[in-house]
Formats: sequence, C-alpha cells, structure tokens
Amino acid sequence: MKIKEILSALERFAPLPLQESYDNAGLQVGLTAEQEASGALLCLDVTEEVIREAIDLGCNLIVSHHPLLFRPLKRLTEATQVERCVRLAVQNDITIYAAHTNLDNAEDGVNYRIAEKLGLVDVSMLQPHEVRIGERSVTAGSGVIGYLPGSEDSLAFLQRVKDVFHIECLQHNELLQRPIQSVALCGGAGAFLLDEAIRQEADAFLTGEMTYHQFFGHEQEIQLAVMGHYQSEQYTREIFFERISDIAPDLPLFITNVDTNPIKYL
Repeated sequence: MKIKEILSALERFAPLPLQESYDNAGLQVGLTAEQEASGALLCLDVTEEVIREAIDLGCNLIVSHHPLLFRPLKRLTEATQVERCVRLAVQNDITIYAAHTNLDNAEDGVNYRIAEKLGLVDVSMLQPHEVRIGERSVTAGSGVIGYLPGSEDSLAFLQRVKDVFHIECLQHNELLQRPIQSVALCGGAGAFLLDEAIRQEADAFLTGEMTYHQFFGHEQEIQLAVMGHYQSEQYTREIFFERISDIAPDLPLFITNVDTNPIKYL
C-alpha cells in the first residue's frame, strides 16, 4: 500500500481541519508519499532514537501524535534535535506524519481512548463545535465527559487512574468527600477546560498538565488530577495501530519501544 493511502485513511478519521489554529499536524517530512510503505512505526514523539528504530525495523513511515515541526525551520544544520531529526529522516527516505489536535478533537480520538481505559460510559464531547469540511459539517470537540458505571471513593478512583496509566507521581487536590461518578477529562495540556468541567458539574477533572495556581479554590468542588502529559496520551499509539491495520492488515506495524517522555521522577 502507498504511504499516501495510509495518510488519507488517518485523515478521514481525524481530518486536518479539526486541528487548532496553532497546530501543525499532517505531513512533516518526506517526499515519499507516493512510495509503497515498507512498514510504519507509531509513537508519541519523534526523536533521533525513534528514527533509528524505524531504520532498524525497515520502516519508511513514522506516525506520531506530537508534530516534529511546530514552526518553520530557518536553517537545517545539526544544532537542534529537530534539525537533526529532519536530516536523519531525509537521509533515510523516511516519511514523518503527525496527527495531533485533530486527533484530540475527533470523535473516538485521544480523549475517548482515555475514557475507555477508565471504563467511562455515556461519553460525550465536553466542548463540542461544528467544523465545516467541504460540503459537510463535522462535530469536533475539546475534552470529554462521561460516567463511571458505579460511584467510587475519591482515593480509590485516583489510585485506579494511577494504576491504569502507570503514573509514577499523580498530582491532585484534597480528596473529595463525596463519591465520584461523573468525570471530565482532556489529555495533554487540557487545563483550559477546567471551568467547563465545573460548569457541567463533573465530580472529577483529569488532564495532563495544570499550573500551581489552578489548584486553588476548588476544594470540595471538584476532584483534580494531573496525570502528566506523556502518561495521558500514551495510548494514542493504539489508535494509530487500529486505524492502519484496518486498511493495511499485511503492513508491518510497530509501536515504538523508545520511552520519549522527557520528564523523569526521582
């Protein structure tokens, strides 16, 4: 199967117009979209180590959640990690593609996968809006809200979040003294949705990043939990795997073995 056919399938699921204005999802590196795909490596972030892994596996396509290129390059040397990655990919004819906020905002995208991992039911978009794509209108949305099948004690819920997402250090505010049933969440940097989660009377709000001062003033109003950016989005690679294997069942697919989380815990 040609690389461009794989990329087209990903964009049917998560159309590029769904991305936020600041984003740079889509084709990042490569003039090889017309080539046959030899294999695809799926990752959260593109690093030199990930590209070398793709080379070793014989893959000429890397599909990442986070874009390698957020802003234009002014030069192509070896001064920065991004420049080195671009050079290494071009030298080895590797195509790099990113599905970022378009995948966050898509139905059954990143946030739906987080909700699925937590066993939430009746899941819907927390902040939906319509996006016009050609002649049709598509519902996109930031974050989701859903419900636990049964209410849970706050400490037990937080411990389960920690276990499910393999979190070394889960940040949270004081324990909520009422059962948790409704849960709002947004992977990555989703703290901008906290007010909306409160407006919709969620018992808990989960995200990947939140600043110190945002924890104040919500005692016994809502249970806050900050998972870590990488930890909240790690299962994105499963979405890529499922979508690509549906259209190219014989294509060698690999989830990276490289831990690209730059944050370490002592």
